[in-house]
This record gives sequence, C-alpha cells and structure tokens, in this order.
Amino acid sequence: MKKIETPLELMKSRYDAFVRRDGEYLARTTTKKISSDMSGYENIEWLKLDILDAKDDEVEFKAYYKDNDVLGVLHERSKFVKVDGEWLYDSGELFNTKIQRNEACPCGSGRKYKKCCV
Repeated sequence: MKKIETPLELMKSRYDAFVRRDGEYLARTTTKKISSDMSGYENIEWLKLDILDAKDDEVEFKAYYKDNDVLGVLHERSKFVKVDGEWLYDSGELFNTKIQRNEACPCGSGRKYKKCCV
C-alpha cells in the first residue's frame, strides 16, 4: 500500500475503507483505540464524498449515504495528527447539515434532490 503523505489522502482512504467495510484499516488509522467490528454498518451504502476544505491538519467534508433507503449526509471537520511519521485521524467536529433541496441528488441520478429522492 502507498504511504499516506497528507491528511487529505488519509481522509479519502478512510472513506474508501467505510465503503469497503474495512474496520481493520479504520482502527489502524486512528489515534483512538477502537474496535474493527463494522456491525451496525450493514445497511449503510456510501454514495459520494465531497471535500469542502483541506488545509494543514484538517479536512472538512460531506459524505453522502443511504441507510435503509433514507438518504443522509455526514458533515465533519476532521483533525489529523502525525505520529511516528504517519498521519492518523484524531477527532472530528460534526455539523448538523441536511441535503439541500436544490443540490444534485447524491443517488447519482443527475436530478436535483427535491425532484428525486425526497
């Protein structure tokens, strides 16, 4: 596996790990002691990742998902730290964000959300 050089690269690789349900990778790339058990995520389908801002040791993103046929968005500003030469996820500030009616529907239809999956 390619060495992660930036917090943005780590953010993208961790999103990919959520998509693949790779709990071992998620546990290995955080400063916290977490379980690699991905139970509870069986019904979540990750649809797309939008990077809003990436600077220094922070990445702000929106990750769109479908959970039991309900669309949602996880909006977070993540903080990363470098430990022994490797970037790790440290913490995140969650925002109470909803999918906006006039934005493109995250399902990939190409239509506005209000005319698609509302």
